[in-house]
Amino acid sequence: MSPFFPTVEVLPSERNQIILSVNPKAGRRSSKAKADQLAEALRKGGMEVEILTDLATVARKANELHQAGQLRALIGLGGDGTAAELTNRTEPGVPIALLPCGTANLLAKHLKYSFKPQKFAEMILAGRVARLDAAQANDRLFLAMIGFGFDAEVVNQVHAARMSNPKGAHINYFSYVKPILKALIGYRFPKVRVEFLDDEGNPTGETYDRSWAFICNIPNYGWGVPIAPGANAFDGKLNACLWRGATLWSGLVLSLLAQLGGIHRFWWRATMKSGKNFRMTLAPNQPEGTVLPYQLDGDPAGVLPVNVKILEKRLTIFVK
Repeated sequence: MSPFFPTVEVLPSERNQIILSVNPKAGRRSSKAKADQLAEALRKGGMEVEILTDLATVARKANELHQAGQLRALIGLGGDGTAAELTNRTEPGVPIALLPCGTANLLAKHLKYSFKPQKFAEMILAGRVARLDAAQANDRLFLAMIGFGFDAEVVNQVHAARMSNPKGAHINYFSYVKPILKALIGYRFPKVRVEFLDDEGNPTGETYDRSWAFICNIPNYGWGVPIAPGANAFDGKLNACLWRGATLWSGLVLSLLAQLGGIHRFWWRATMKSGKNFRMTLAPNQPEGTVLPYQLDGDPAGVLPVNVKILEKRLTIFVK
């Protein structure tokens, strides 16, 4: 499902400075070749382009050029984690786009971005931007979703293997097979307590204890499974998918039914709700010493407790 853009703006032509932020460890292979192709296409369109890999430098220059009214785009070459990292490091209003070079590329697919540098460059040159919602988990921004428990444990193990690889650590979907099998050994599927909060951050009384819980800003997860079919990053709310069952089997059933057009939302095991503010803690009566991790946009982020809130129109994003 394509997202609905409430308001689209066109950037003025005098904004002709572009920064390409290349993540050397994003996705399945090096993004250098794509960066070179994209830079060439943008320069032919009259843009001035700089390719950088150091995130601190990227953020500083992007913020400076934006404040000076010169920045056309900050373009990340990577995946969903790259987009979230750029958002966390730049001030509101910095126009961001993402040339998909990651593993899942959920946000780029949601926005219907082209994977081809030439077509992608045409979108940047057209300069159409819209304001997209982000969300905040404690002090960290995310764009796609937050997940708890088993999937976060797998993400932690993939990340650890990736960082310990001396050859660059580019990953693909098969990189998750071994961590999934490893996570199954001894994993007991503890429950997270999800509390819905009002606009002031007070409990509404709506509370759920689940072993499978996802709070989503966009519909899809993983390889494109519509885990939260009603989610749209332009509607000012987050969509929760809370699933009954404390076993791997229940998670596999969720994945299968979600893959079949999102029909999981009609089954009794599913609780599908939307909201703006949430608190996640370890549910009562869990084994002593239980620690429950969470992940943001496919990257490790910490352990419970965590407060989540919507940040309406936080991100300025390029649209087709």
